[in-house]
Amino acid sequence: MNKTELIDHIAKSADISKASAGRALEAAIEAIADALKGEQVVTLVGFGSFYVGKRAARSGRNPRTGAAIDIPAAKLPKFRAGKGLKDAIN
Repeated sequence: MNKTELIDHIAKSADISKASAGRALEAAIEAIADALKGEQVVTLVGFGSFYVGKRAARSGRNPRTGAAIDIPAAKLPKFRAGKGLKDAIN
């Protein structure tokens, strides 16, 4: 399912226009992204939690040359599925 199909599904399920469904989806994505920028956890009960994970700095190898390189530390968005979502797909 891509974004357009998701908007169509939301519009049909909520009995609203596709434009309204698109704006609602964009607002939800933006709210989640803004919360993660502030390193907050976004929990949707029954669905799951979005949170910021941290990856430590490490050394690696350039696959083309074999030279050692330093890979800096990074913050990553992560998702942990909730019980309701797990039960829905099993």
